[in-house]
Amino acid sequence: MIDHFGGPLGAGPYAGSAGKHTEVIAHWRRGLGRLASLPNTRMKLGGAGLTVFGFDFAAHDLPPSSEALAAAWRPYFDICIELFGVHRCMFESNFPVDKGMFSYGVLWNAFKRLVLAMSADEKSALFSGTAASTYRLEIDGDNA
Repeated sequence: MIDHFGGPLGAGPYAGSAGKHTEVIAHWRRGLGRLASLPNTRMKLGGAGLTVFGFDFAAHDLPPSSEALAAAWRPYFDICIELFGVHRCMFESNFPVDKGMFSYGVLWNAFKRLVLAMSADEKSALFSGTAASTYRLEIDGDNA
């Protein structure tokens, strides 16, 4: 299980210009590609409120909207889905840690925005199906 989008770094020596960010993302993507080649790996999509990602959500006077979170996380989300597919990815909450950056409702609304163009099956995989199969949980069809 890979947590928090696989930990792309955006703070300390990994912070900087757009060029530096592009370099960091490329390095992160290559590492994820190696992990994605292992069929037993799964990716948790969340935890990106942490300052190590390079987002300064906690430094603003007002918390970010779900639109702002979805826009900030879109590149990470898209790469993870491309490499692992929806049936090996699942959304996760990093609460209460992320509580200092945004609310629980805003987090889940951001996730909903990230999947707007996806099919019902893809959405189901990300919100519940992958977790259920990974952790061998039975989900009542009415609540899935």
